Parts: sequence; structure tokens; C-alpha cells
Amino acid sequence: MTSNTSSFAKRLAVFKRPQVLKTLPQIKHGVERETLRINPKGTLSQTPHPTKLGAALTHDYITTDFSESLLEFITPPESDIKVTLNQLGDVHKFVMENIGNERLWPMSMPCFIDGEEDIPIAQYGSSNAGKMKTLYRVGLKNRYGSMMQAIAGVHFNFSFGDGFWQVWLQEMEQQNADKDSISAAYFAMIRNYRRFCWLIPFLFGSSPAICGSFIRGKKTNLPFKLLGKGTHYLPYATSLRMSDLGYTNSEQSGLAICYNHVDSYINSLRKAINTPSEKYQKFAEKSNGAYRQLNANVLQIENELYSPIRPKQPTQPLEKPTDALAKRGVSYIEVRALDVNPFSPVGITEEQFYFLDVFLAYCLVAPSEMMDENQYAETERNLKAVVVNGRDPELRLHNHNEAVSLPQWSEQLFDEMREVAACLDQANNCQYYSAALEQQWQKICDPSLTPSAKILDILLQKNFDNGALGVELAEQYRSQLLTSDYALISQDMFNQQAIDSLAEQHRREQLDDVSFDQFLAEYFSSSVTN
Repeated sequence: MTSNTSSFAKRLAVFKRPQVLKTLPQIKHGVERETLRINPKGTLSQTPHPTKLGAALTHDYITTDFSESLLEFITPPESDIKVTLNQLGDVHKFVMENIGNERLWPMSMPCFIDGEEDIPIAQYGSSNAGKMKTLYRVGLKNRYGSMMQAIAGVHFNFSFGDGFWQVWLQEMEQQNADKDSISAAYFAMIRNYRRFCWLIPFLFGSSPAICGSFIRGKKTNLPFKLLGKGTHYLPYATSLRMSDLGYTNSEQSGLAICYNHVDSYINSLRKAINTPSEKYQKFAEKSNGAYRQLNANVLQIENELYSPIRPKQPTQPLEKPTDALAKRGVSYIEVRALDVNPFSPVGITEEQFYFLDVFLAYCLVAPSEMMDENQYAETERNLKAVVVNGRDPELRLHNHNEAVSLPQWSEQLFDEMREVAACLDQANNCQYYSAALEQQWQKICDPSLTPSAKILDILLQKNFDNGALGVELAEQYRSQLLTSDYALISQDMFNQQAIDSLAEQHRREQLDDVSFDQFLAEYFSSSVTN
């Protein structure tokens, strides 16, 4: 522990240097927020993606995820947190104005859904690229069922600016900033994120309860308690979305995805994409002339890997994510462990941004050793323990095989994060970062302040169903959004983008000059090698 402490102090001293501090305002964020369209009574919308919103295939801000009913709102990279939140608010407002009497579901775990067939798979038009996106989702349905795919989350995209990397890598590592050195630094951050990411569901997990329809007919070993007409909950759960009930893939449990180097990560991911799966072989043949999945491998494509964080590089049209990483390195990291915040009309708050900036900057500054399989498995066990049992005072996590309580470990992390927050405050001439950190520290001291505890408190006090609370909040946010003003993106701009996106989808459909069979064969045969 001593060498790590001295190493942290040494790295922090570099982070505090004026030439480093002046680059910190260049940190950029983007958000991807998922939300189900629901009917006024809280059931899943069965209507197609509204044309007024534009084409899900080609719209910059508004798309769909697994289902026609599962919207995804995307904001571009911005350094000003308030700009991102305003953009997100504007997207929500425009959508709310153009979905008729429907609402947006404010929680991660789905509303009442009668059955798998009530979840319409997303459609992207008749272009080969559009058909491939839909077929990928058909494969997900066949492999895991649609119910799991109706879960919503918030993805938080984070990057340091080029100017930061030039100074930091020179001062810290005596290296020039290039795609390899920057990627290596991002992977060091990712390893630390994996070590400490149990903290995210503890602080922000908002899914301690689920609608009984979600697990109807499924076996589960979780000791659920019941309330209301059909809500299942765990007394100390923080994020059932992140548990084995949520995004799971038994075939993936055997994957040795390596986070030590960008090359080893790419190679381990490519191996999974090219390894046939006996389990999924049963969907290999067409049914009534239609494909049932993209291929019969462990992963159809890279995006099928379920992970609480991903290294990312923006892709060119039809470029594989691993090829983009191999060619251009890591551009940003995507934090995927956030539940939708049900206490915010846009699913995330300003304080969460400031805290996540501190947390991710800390993951950079803290020393980050390479990780072997046992250490990786330890991080997985810690995360699973917190999502199911995070507020249990008896819970013990494992730090290098040493049992430690969540408050004990948090105290050490927060002591060091305070130093990082002070740097970010100084660089941005504010106190927002330290204030956000202390706000989260209060949850460590008093777990009843966590969103998961607050939600359970409301449900238990009123003997209220999770679905009833969701409908109540959805109604409240609908009124709020419809009466708010556009902040940055006007209604006219959104209307124009909807028109442009539909035209672009049509243009792509006209350009296709090969059959879908040939298109798929060419896509999977092309790959860049390192």
C-alpha cells in the first residue's frame, strides 16, 4: 500500500502542475440516454418510431436502441457541462412534443410488459446497413430474449483534450502523445475504473425494485421480497439493472477480454467475434427464408460485449469498432454503469457530471498496475456484490484479496479524490467538483441518501408499485418538459434535422448495389490486422 500511496502522490504532483491544470477545462463529455416510450397508464408503446422525430438510422440526436419503443438520445462531445445538459433537455422537450399522448419512462428497469412479443424490434429501413442493425437485434432477441433488451441506462462519454495528453504524457512518462501512448493511458484508466466501479452503482444505482412481469417464468436465485401488486425488490440492492437479471451472457463469462493493452483488448474481442458458439448454432439456419442472427459466434459484433466501460474511437460508415481502435487508437471512454436517474427529467444531473469527472480523473492519476485474470475476477465479484447488496452494513468487498467494508475502502478513495477535485476546481475557477464529491460522500456516511434507498423508502412507505412510481414521475416530467423553453437547439432546427435524416436514410437505400447476403459476407470478411 505504501508504494502505491507514494506513487499516487508523485502522479498527483504532476497533475497539479500549472501547465497540466490549464488543459483540464478541455475535458469533454457526451451523454447517451435510453428511455422507453410508454402509454399514459404505464404500458409499453406499440407504435412505430414517430416519423416526426426523423430517421433512427441517420439522426444525430435521436435514435432507437433494441426496440422501436426504446429511444436513445445522444449529445455530441462538449467541454461545458451546462451545454450538454441543455442539449439533452432540448432533445427531451422536442421528443415529448412529438409523441402525442405517450410519456418517457423515467427508470432503468422496464415498465409493465405483458410478454416478449410486446417489445417491437427496432426497424431502420431497407438499406443493407439498416437491415443489418435490425438483424443484430433479432439475434439478441433469439439469444437472450427481448425483456433483457428493454432495460435502459445512461452512457457517459469522457475524454481529455489533446493538449492535456501532450503535457501529461511528456511530464509524467517522458513520452510524446500519439495514438499508442494515449491509448495506453486510457487503458490504465479503464483498469482503475474496473477496480473502483462498484462505487458507481452504490452512489447512483436506482433500480432496487422491478416489475414482476420482468421475471415472469424465469428462474432466479435472488431472495426477492414482494410489495404492492407485483413489485419484487431486494432490501439492500442498488442496481438490479447491473445484476445477473440484467445484461448477462453466459457465453461471455468464459471470454478472457484483456484490459492491459489496446492490442490485447482488440485481439481478445476479435477472437470472441470469430469463435463459433455451440449454443447459438441452433439459430444458424434461416427460418422461413429469414436470418435469425448475424452469425453463430460467441459475439455477433463487438457491441454485444456487455461491459461497464468501453474504450471508444468514432467509426466510419460500416467500420468495425475494433478496426477503428486499431487504426486510430482510443479517443474517449464510455462509462456504462449508470442507471437512469429517476429523480431527473433527463436521467442524469449536473452533480453526477462533476463527480464522474473527478472519479475518472482519479482513475488516471491513481497508479494502475496490469491486471491478471484473478484480479479481473475480483473486480467482477465486487461489482456484483454491490449491485445486489450494496447498502448492507455487513457487506465486505475484496481489495487484493483483503476483505474490507465499503465505507472503509470509500474513505481511502475519497481522501485521494478530494485532491483531484481541488485540481479540477482550481483549473475551472469554481468549487463545483469538490461540492459534488462531498455530496456523494454523504451517501457513504448515510446510505439512506442513495437513490436506491430513497426509491425503496417511497415504495415501502406507500406500499406502492415500482410501476406506479414510474408513471407518477413520467407524468410530472412530461408537464415539466412541455412547459419549459428550448435552451440551445430550437424546434425549427429539430424539425429540419428530422427532414434531413429521413432524406439521408432514403439516399442510402438508393445507393445499395449488392444483395443483403453479399453485404453481410463482405462486412464479416473485411478486417484490419494489427
